[in-house]
Amino acid sequence: MTKRENFGSRATVIMAMAGSAIGLGNIWRFPFIVGEYGGAAFILVYIVCCFFLSMPILLSESIIGRRTHQGTFGAMNTLAPGSAWKWLGLLTIFSPLIILSYYSVVGGWSFAFLCKALALEFKPENAGAVTAMFGDFSSSTWGPLGCMAIFLVLTALIVYLGVNKGIEKFSKISIPVLFVLIVIIAIYSITLPGSGEGVRYLVKPDFSKLTPRAYAAALGQSFFSLSLGVGTMLTYSSYVRKDENILASAAGTAFFDLLFAILAGFAVMPAVFAAGIAPSSGPGLVFETLPFIFSKMGSGGQIISASVSILFFLTILVAALSSSISMMEVGVAYLVEEKGLYRRKATALLFCVTFVIGALCSLSFGSLSGVKLLGQTIFNFCDRLCSNFLMTVGALLFSLFVGWRMDKAAVKDELTNGGTLKGSARLFPVIYFLVKYVAPVTIAVIFIIGIIG
Repeated sequence: MTKRENFGSRATVIMAMAGSAIGLGNIWRFPFIVGEYGGAAFILVYIVCCFFLSMPILLSESIIGRRTHQGTFGAMNTLAPGSAWKWLGLLTIFSPLIILSYYSVVGGWSFAFLCKALALEFKPENAGAVTAMFGDFSSSTWGPLGCMAIFLVLTALIVYLGVNKGIEKFSKISIPVLFVLIVIIAIYSITLPGSGEGVRYLVKPDFSKLTPRAYAAALGQSFFSLSLGVGTMLTYSSYVRKDENILASAAGTAFFDLLFAILAGFAVMPAVFAAGIAPSSGPGLVFETLPFIFSKMGSGGQIISASVSILFFLTILVAALSSSISMMEVGVAYLVEEKGLYRRKATALLFCVTFVIGALCSLSFGSLSGVKLLGQTIFNFCDRLCSNFLMTVGALLFSLFVGWRMDKAAVKDELTNGGTLKGSARLFPVIYFLVKYVAPVTIAVIFIIGIIG
């Protein structure tokens, strides 16, 4: 039997887990969700959700994964053999595949727009047509499908290489690069004429804009951003060595994810207002706004315009890949460990499944735009199903499992490395209270409010 791989150090653990978290959830989804739900007030709710709800769930998944050194299905069977908890294991194999399917559509968009930037298509003379460029491209058939396929091939290749040669190596390079790129873009964005209104939108709360659905969206976004409730963090934690401090790793992951989300907001939203585009423009916000800004920049220097546009869409592409590999890894780990498939075959099978579902999501912007599921396009249905339902239910069940099904002594043993981590031991009562009581009750209440609100 092949020896199971482990991440090499705490730094690589944090980079890999942060890579899963820092993805399109931050740089693509966070800005347009902030735009839909009112700006700074939503961000404050989001921050609270991250620290008091998402962190306990992240720790819950980390405890389960590191305790068993197995993927989601195997972990639940080991800790609760013969029980109904195996269905949570199956749910967290199904959910990331759905997310990866529509996620790969956006990953394909990022690849396409990187190619457009490299081809110098964002020129001053094209400024009038640039904002329509995204709509024209996303509603077509073969272009988006081809770019989505390329994105999935890149994802599958990294996953096929394994934990150390693929995921770990990619994360060690991509995460530092991502932070450098997003800081450069944010600095430029806030210096644009008219960007001041966008900055105020992000820092001046208007609590009158908060609705019941805004709270549910903030919770869903924090789960989406940290890849919670779908087994990705559990699977990554199963590759963490027994001597690693999982509390420190989880805290580092949450911190870098939140920091990147805020930076992404300042990279995108000031440019949105500078371009005069509505902040609630939806999923195409980033792809409509930034090319327009890049085209306007061209009047001051084509080299600067091309350089910034290439950097931005390269950032989106790398961020997308850092998350997509974690979602594919969940299913690959299941097929390898539970079904005995070779990693090559498992990766190829999941590539085919996600491509088929992703194709339907892509076509929902064009030839299948008239097909509705509960009043939503296929793409929007998959997004809302996962972020507002599957991820929330999964996160709730993980907190209930650790807080109520696992033995408290076992939870403490895992969190404190057998009592050797004194800081974790001192914080354990607070963490356990959050996991057992605060997280599940609050998640359930917000989830219900989101449905009826």
